Amino acid sequence: MSSSSIKNNLMKAIVPHLFTLFNLFLGCLSIVYLFNGNFMIVPHLIFWACVADFFDGFLARILKVESPMGLQLDSLADMVTFGVVPSMVLYHFLLKAFELPPEQAVMYAAPAFILALFSALRLAKFNIDTRQTTGFLGLATPGSTAFVVSLIPIVETNVFGLQNLVLNPIFLYTSILVLSLLLIIDLPMFSLKFKTYRWRGNEIRYIFITTVFSTLGIVGFAGIPFVILFYVFLSVINNLLLASPKMSDV
Repeated sequence: MSSSSIKNNLMKAIVPHLFTLFNLFLGCLSIVYLFNGNFMIVPHLIFWACVADFFDGFLARILKVESPMGLQLDSLADMVTFGVVPSMVLYHFLLKAFELPPEQAVMYAAPAFILALFSALRLAKFNIDTRQTTGFLGLATPGSTAFVVSLIPIVETNVFGLQNLVLNPIFLYTSILVLSLLLIIDLPMFSLKFKTYRWRGNEIRYIFITTVFSTLGIVGFAGIPFVILFYVFLSVINNLLLASPKMSDV
């Protein structure tokens, strides 16, 4: 193999890693902004982190440079961006909910990091699970993170008057528990990968995509929690349809 070919292959291998590292960089920035109290920028940073997270795997497949190192690096980056960041958001919400100084409320807010623990379990499980090549078992960490960080505009701007609901400790603890379980449960979740673009066989995907754009167009980031819940609901419906003998070809 010529030196130019080796150089080209090396450059192709590096490109997906750059997107992964950009994902990690945005996660680190999100933590800094959370510490500084600049919450509203975090959903934007996480959005671009999700984009980077998508393209690192996409480019690795297109360029045919998938590797064990890329898989591990991706999980390490995701642990920060989609594990630590949402837990920190929930931690700050719980501090607000109890209206106590951090040194007094830490024991009440610390359960927020249960989500980080289950995110680690989810990422480790995904790396060794050969069943998750075309879809997901359980909610992917970007999904749980999108749900959490999209609560920020609801709290900061009181969208639809839901601020008090989100800052209710019962709601926050329930969200931590439900999201943690969804991360590791063996519930098949549909992916947005299309084998064909016809309606038949892709009904769930088209319904979901239409709902996403409609919701985001109306209420912006604040609509994402509803989108994530709708995604889980559609995944359950999709599994029921696939389990039905009459609908097994859907």
